[in-house]
Amino acid sequence: MEIAMKSHIGCVRQLNEDFYACTVDLNGRVLAIVADGMGGHQAGDVASKMAVERIVSELHGLGADTTAEDEREHLMRALIRANEEVYAYAESHPECNGMGTTVVATLISPDYGVTAHIGDSRLYHFHTGDLTQRTEDHSLVQELLRSGQITPQEAHLHPQRNVLMRALGTEPDALIDLGEFSWVEGDILLLCSDGLSNKVPEPIMVDLLGKPVPLQETVDALVQHALNAGGEDNITCIAVRNTGKPIEVSGEEG
Repeated sequence: MEIAMKSHIGCVRQLNEDFYACTVDLNGRVLAIVADGMGGHQAGDVASKMAVERIVSELHGLGADTTAEDEREHLMRALIRANEEVYAYAESHPECNGMGTTVVATLISPDYGVTAHIGDSRLYHFHTGDLTQRTEDHSLVQELLRSGQITPQEAHLHPQRNVLMRALGTEPDALIDLGEFSWVEGDILLLCSDGLSNKVPEPIMVDLLGKPVPLQETVDALVQHALNAGGEDNITCIAVRNTGKPIEVSGEEG
């Protein structure tokens, strides 16, 4: 596998409330996480960092003889424990009242992966020139789309497209969506915050992901496209390519 990542504060924000991690365990599995915090200074950045670090800690030392079902369960429990920690912290720190974060996380093996997410950070799967969104946003706009009240074109420009219906840490209990996918050599997985997905149309993603260049160049180009489109939000993404070879990792802070 080849791994690349980048986070950028964007062109407008004074603080990067996104946080991410990508780790490789002794069994060759990759754990990738992107979290987009909300709540402003001393809140959103705290929530996203706390959630990611808790999830990484909970999954450290996961055994080699696990099934996909086991891994989904472990991933869900990790997010639930992160939710409990973030919520408890906000309850005991009034300055952080109402803080929370989106989370998209995947645990990837050589031929399959499992996912858990809450909020509107996304996981895309690029396969033979096609891009599939493997997560569904927990947002007001997604609910309006599902009910047929707006069109996909209207959704992209909707003034309330950043309103979340679910987030981690805002309630004592969190409802986590789980998923599973298979992938093969040549496929790419892309995890990102909405600072990327709101600014980079899927045809542009497909074009950039399909270029035969080092994956870090692809990630840099995706982030740059979001910046060129205004970059009003923080922008974070992790990309993982199935190369059928030993893991290579690159990345940088923007």
